[in-house]
Amino acid sequence: MNGPSLTTEAPATGRRIVDITHIYDLLRLVVVATAVILAIWLLSDVLMVVFAATLLAVILNGTASLLSRVTRLPYWAALLIVIVVLTGLLIGLGVVAGPGLGEQAKSLRGALTEQGRSLQGRLSQTEWGKFILQYVPSSLGGGREASASPSMPSGLAGSVAGVLGSVFGVFGTLAVVLIAAIYFAVAPATYINGALRLVVVRHRPQAKLYCEAAGHALWAWSAGQALDMLVVGLLSGVGLWFIGVPLALVLGVVAGLLNFVPYIGAIVGAIPAVIIAFSVGVTQGLETVALYLVIQGFEGNVMAPMIQKRAVDLPPGLTILAQTAFGAILGFPGLIFATPLTAALLAVMSKATTPLDDKDKIGGPGSDD
Repeated sequence: MNGPSLTTEAPATGRRIVDITHIYDLLRLVVVATAVILAIWLLSDVLMVVFAATLLAVILNGTASLLSRVTRLPYWAALLIVIVVLTGLLIGLGVVAGPGLGEQAKSLRGALTEQGRSLQGRLSQTEWGKFILQYVPSSLGGGREASASPSMPSGLAGSVAGVLGSVFGVFGTLAVVLIAAIYFAVAPATYINGALRLVVVRHRPQAKLYCEAAGHALWAWSAGQALDMLVVGLLSGVGLWFIGVPLALVLGVVAGLLNFVPYIGAIVGAIPAVIIAFSVGVTQGLETVALYLVIQGFEGNVMAPMIQKRAVDLPPGLTILAQTAFGAILGFPGLIFATPLTAALLAVMSKATTPLDDKDKIGGPGSDD
C-alpha cells in the first residue's frame, strides 16, 4: 500500500513545484512591469531629457564616426571637428540670418494676431460664430474662462518639470541636453557598459544586441529625417517666395523644423503660411494651400519611401498611433520624440522576436509578396 502511494505523490509534488515556479515568474513579471510603468509616469520629464541627449549623442557619434572613416582621423578629433563645425554654423546662422529672422518672426506674430482679431470680429457678427466663441478660451479671444484653480502636478514628474521650468528654463534644459549629449558622444561605451552592468549576467549579450540595434535605428532615422526636413524647408521657402507670400524665409524655416514631427508637424507648419497668404489675397491663399499639398504629397510618396528604404521603415498608421500614445503618456515631449522612440523600439523588437515564416504570414495588400 505504501509503495503505490509514494509513486503517486511524487508527480503531484513535481507539478506543485512547477506551478509555484510559474506563479513566481508571473508575479515577478507583473512587479517589474508595474515598476517600469510607474517610473516612466513619475520621471517622464527626466526620461525625455535623457532621451533627447541620447538622440543628439547618436547624431554626433554617427557623424564623427563617418568623418573618421573617410578622413582616417582619430574618433576624438573627428568628434571635435563636428562639434566645432556645428557650433560655428549655428553662430553664423544667428549672426547672418538672426536679425532678419527675428524681424520676420515679430512680423509673423503681429500678422497672426491681426488675423486672429479679424476672425474674431467676423465670428462675433453671426449667431453660429458667437456659439463657437463661447467654447474658445479667453486667452485666444473667446468667451470661455480658464479654470481658476491650476491643475496640480502629478507626482514627481510635475515637481521635476517645475524645477526645470523655474530654475533652468528652456535654455537651461537645452544646455543640460547639449552637455550630456557631448559627454555621451565622447565616450559612449562608458555609459552603455555601465547600463549593461545593471542587467543580469545571462541576459547581457542580448541586452548589448538591443542597445546596438536601437543605436543604429536612431542614427538611420536621424540622418533620413534631417534630409527630409531640409528638402521640405527649402521647397516651402522657395515656393512661398515665388507665390509672393510675406515672411517666406521664416515660414520655410518653421515648416522644415516642424517636419521633425511627421504628419502632425507638416499640418502645424502649414497653418501660419496659409493664414498669412490669405491675408494677402484669396489667390495667394489658395496657391499656398496647393503648394503645401504638393510638397506633402511629394514628401510622403517620393521622399519618405526613398529615405525609409535606406533608413527605418515606419508604417504611417503606427507612427500616428505612437504619437498619440506617447503624447498622452509623456506629454508634449513625448509627441515630439514619438517617432524616434518608435523606431528604436521596433529595432529592439525585431531582435527580440522570431521572424515570421512564409506560411505564417497573411497575404494581401501590404504583404511582402
